[in-house]
Amino acid sequence: MYETIEYVTENNVAWLRLNRPDKFNAFTEQMNIEITKALKEAEKDGEVRCLVITGNGKAFCSGEDLAGVKQDTDHAEILRKRYNPMVEKLANFEKPVIAAVNGVAAGAGMSLALACDFRLMSEKASFIEAFINVGLVPDSGNLFYLPRLVGHAKALELAVMGEKVSAEDAKELGLATKVIALDRWEEEVSAFAENLAQKPTKAIGLIKRYLRKSWDADLSEMLENEAYAQRTAGQTEDHAEGVQAFMEKRKPVFKGC
Repeated sequence: MYETIEYVTENNVAWLRLNRPDKFNAFTEQMNIEITKALKEAEKDGEVRCLVITGNGKAFCSGEDLAGVKQDTDHAEILRKRYNPMVEKLANFEKPVIAAVNGVAAGAGMSLALACDFRLMSEKASFIEAFINVGLVPDSGNLFYLPRLVGHAKALELAVMGEKVSAEDAKELGLATKVIALDRWEEEVSAFAENLAQKPTKAIGLIKRYLRKSWDADLSEMLENEAYAQRTAGQTEDHAEGVQAFMEKRKPVFKGC
């Protein structure tokens, strides 16, 4: 079904692996399309309650494959046709998404990681705002997510300087959720994902939706948004299970509905 990515599901977790290891998982038009298609597939699958995006080989994603960029390339059209639909689908994905950054995440590869909810980084992984090094501007949501994660001043510094950010530095800056040792990489990523997959998925989706709306809302709007979200969450089976488990002094078994 897919040629540039791998997509499998296991234990309520969908694994989307970028699969051009010989090109450091650089984006092509086909890869952008296949990622967007896989996001739609995971979104519709009721058995999927968490998504992990990672890379095969040594890199997470090195950004756009520059072999396909010509002197007359219209970068705006590439973004509008290929990247923007992918980023918007990811932004509206109402299940938890983990970027398992196994190696370098550069350029639009870094943008992809920033657009995820959690960023688990291998101790050998790194981020690079590589756009400036080829005379371009950060894109694919980069200038939206980066200042929200690290603040305006640091975002400007990273974007303009274009220097490598190690996993440990990314953790200090708030870019990385967790840094994982190489010998525990697969085990800890799987455990983190499966833990998220056992949580009340509908509530997570509502949290994501209204956190996103909070940037453009005033207090009164957010109070009403919270009331609406709470009514919706209160009607789920997982809420009923959570209350019942609390009364019975046991761990709840959520089903994601």
